[in-house]
Amino acid sequence: MRYRRREVEATLRSLMGQFKVVLITGARQVGKTTMLQHVLPGGFRYVTLDDPRAGVLAREDPALFFDANRPPVAIDEVQRAPGLFQQVKFLVDRSDETGLVVLTGSQTFHLMQGVSESLAGRVAVLEMTGMSLREFTGCGGRGPYVPTPGADGARRDPPEDLDLWATIHRGSMPRLMDASVSWDAFYTGYVRTYLERDVRDLIRVKDEESFYRFLVACAARTGGLVNRSDLARDAGVDAKTAQGWLSVLRASGVVRLLRPLWSNAVKRLAKTPKLYFTDTGLACHLLGWNTAQTLRRGAMAGHMFETFVVGEVVKSHLNAGGDARNVRFYRDARKREIDLVIQEGRVLHPVEIKTAATVDRAVAAGFSVLDDVGDYDVGAGAVICQTREAYPLTADVEAVPVWSI
Repeated sequence: MRYRRREVEATLRSLMGQFKVVLITGARQVGKTTMLQHVLPGGFRYVTLDDPRAGVLAREDPALFFDANRPPVAIDEVQRAPGLFQQVKFLVDRSDETGLVVLTGSQTFHLMQGVSESLAGRVAVLEMTGMSLREFTGCGGRGPYVPTPGADGARRDPPEDLDLWATIHRGSMPRLMDASVSWDAFYTGYVRTYLERDVRDLIRVKDEESFYRFLVACAARTGGLVNRSDLARDAGVDAKTAQGWLSVLRASGVVRLLRPLWSNAVKRLAKTPKLYFTDTGLACHLLGWNTAQTLRRGAMAGHMFETFVVGEVVKSHLNAGGDARNVRFYRDARKREIDLVIQEGRVLHPVEIKTAATVDRAVAAGFSVLDDVGDYDVGAGAVICQTREAYPLTADVEAVPVWSI
């Protein structure tokens, strides 16, 4: 299958020029290894700790491991040998060169613990996601998405071959860009591997069936506020177990918790996060939406569309090396909501997400609640929807095609 260039490549090159160590995190199968093989300069060694021999050596004798694999080196699934972090520190402190070591891993629990203990100040962390719509179609903006009147949807027509709901349904895993790969078989294997490897590495799950039910329960609530009691009830476990399992899903990149906007000036703002699956294809598989047509007409269409759009916005920020914490949502005690609030410095940009192809200015009426947040200015807003071309709703708000973000 032809390699598709990833937006994160430029960010990786930039970080390698500034830091001695770069750590790339992200869920399994998002393309970390493939991207490195296309981006790393000649002379780089590549070692995966999924290789039993390399893994044993890395765990038992980190110094000998690096004698056999001298920098510049890329080490995949580094969380399998936490002892390597101290040896990496020793090696890079002996040199002034940057870009000596690239580490990758799919479990942020073990990774970030090792980074904080051994590599603080020496490492740049880059989170990699599945394919974005920009990468898949070659259209859309560049850099972190921020609403900009007159710029969004500068290209008037969407790509001719874009079937948006088929894209949402198929998911963002690079392997699935090959149409000959069975969607059902891929995700069946993905879930099995995830349960057998990542989950067992992170926690001891006595009842995999309960964990699977928990996974499905989370998929059914993508785009909704986190309710740990409901998740625990559906999985048949206690609330403490549900909290731990949710942390596992976050650590392995399966879900993302979107934080609400919070300000000390406004005490009525909600603190409960929203849960989003990072891959809509996996969520569809878990919930039994087996075709794009049934998904589009089904009860989860709105939630899945919102999950997809939120994912695209977050990807645009991460791929540019930005902070995904700048992408939040608004909800207050009166249950007034804004789907996304993108912070740019001290400016807040409100964004609504609608499945409709045509929206009117009433959709943006709720943006005025941001005037009361305090300490921030309110910038341009957007309503991301299925329109074919951008058009103004107010002087500061546009309806924006999802493919253009």
